[in-house]
Amino acid sequence: MNITEKVSYLKGLAEGLDIDKNTKEGKLLLAVIDTLEDVAFSIEDMEENVDEISEQVDLLDEEVEMIEEDLYEDDDDCDCCDECDCDCDCDEDDDECSEDDFDDELYEVKCPACGDTIYVDDGMIEEGEMDCPNCGEHLEFDFSYGDDDECCCDCDCDCCEDEE
Repeated sequence: MNITEKVSYLKGLAEGLDIDKNTKEGKLLLAVIDTLEDVAFSIEDMEENVDEISEQVDLLDEEVEMIEEDLYEDDDDCDCCDECDCDCDCDEDDDECSEDDFDDELYEVKCPACGDTIYVDDGMIEEGEMDCPNCGEHLEFDFSYGDDDECCCDCDCDCCEDEE
């Protein structure tokens, strides 16, 4: 039995008991039952609204999932750069990645003088040097992958080759 049916049952009991509407107690009891009936109808309306909203949220969730699958689908991307930080959109026939394909990642560098951990990006590393923001120690970076002829991910796409 739902809440509306329960209130209807109470209302039927009150009518069957011939509660006197002229007494204080009778007025109070009948007013409480009428209020319960209003509350029950409001709850029923809210439950219907929640069900509709829940259906809409489920539909939106499915649509967002489809959009995410389309957006983040990696099936068409090449596997040439799985081991490096290249985020290229080249197809399987294209063996070269451009410098713009790299993400701006942060790298942790520990200052040898003060031991503070510093986070640097590719641009800072390319400059080759900086001062520690904590102690002022001059730091130099040598961020090479090894031989200039080899790619960092061993895929022969030259995506990690340093420009000279």
